[in-house]
Formats: sequence, C-alpha cells, structure tokens
Amino acid sequence: MMAKRSVSLDAIKALREKTSASLNDVRKALEAAEGDEAKALAWLRQRGAHMAQARQDRATGQGRVESYIHHDGRLGAVVEVNCETDFVARTPEFAQFCRDVAMHVAAMNPRYVRKEDAGSSAPRDADSVKALCLLEQPFVKDQGTTINHLLEGLIAKTGERVVIRRFARFAVGEALPPAASGACA
Repeated sequence: MMAKRSVSLDAIKALREKTSASLNDVRKALEAAEGDEAKALAWLRQRGAHMAQARQDRATGQGRVESYIHHDGRLGAVVEVNCETDFVARTPEFAQFCRDVAMHVAAMNPRYVRKEDAGSSAPRDADSVKALCLLEQPFVKDQGTTINHLLEGLIAKTGERVVIRRFARFAVGEALPPAASGACA
C-alpha cells in the first residue's frame, strides 16, 4: 500500500481561502492531486457536483432574497436562492453567495437560470448558452469559475441542496421585454 503524500499547511490554507471548502475536503483534494492545486480544484468541483446530484430530490423551502443596486442607482437585481433549512439561509457563506449572484445578474444580464429554462426557441450553441444562462456564465469576479461551480461549492460546504430559483434585473431606460409590458406608459 502506498503512503499518502504529506501536504503542507500553507497549501491547505491557500486552497481553503480560494474555495471555502472544509479543511478535511481541501486536505483530501490536495492529497489526491499529489499537491497540484489545479487538480485539487478540479477534485473539489467534482465532489461538489456529486454532492449536488445526490441532493436533487430534497425540498428547498427556506432561503433568502437578496438585492444588488449599483452605486449610481441606475442598475439593480433581485435574486431568490433557496435551501433546505433556515439555519443555512442565515450563514455568512449563504448570504455572500446570494449577494454575489445578485451582483452578477446586474452585471451580466442573463435571461434564464439554467439552459433547460430557455425552451426550444432559444439558440443552443455553446456561446449563446453561456451568454443567456446564469449557471453557465463565468462569474463576474472570477472568470475562471462559473456560477454553477460557485453553487456546487456552496452545496459541498453547507451539505444542503441549494437552488437559484429566480431573478430579475432592472436598468433605468432599458426596454421592457414583451412579457413585462404591464408597465404604464
């Protein structure tokens, strides 16, 4: 049997700061990746995806509504993010995730939460999916990760199913989509 490679505390600390994953998961990821941070990140993402898949059938009756208003007051977004318990909904990590998603929605203007929401009339090429679907978009604060990767990381950290249920974006002077034509002229 092969001995596991010892991973330095500095490497564990650095990866934990980047991912907010548990110390145990970070240590396991670095050991599995033989100290390679990029491979460890991939391992953590894969673990998060697996955990998210395992929790798909759980009810998400709690959560948080978060808003973001740009500094000039001309752009804003509101998101609803659901989870299983109010305990998780009150954690700083959950609240930060919700704030980040609201800011991302304001900045990137997605049309759908996931590609399945787009329907058959929406373009299906990879570039259009990235542009239109929130979960597929590169995170505005870190282009190396997607909103889906952030979501999977939160699921891995909290141990609960977390779902971005819906969002709305508002910009002063922006034309309303046909479905929102109930505004007074």
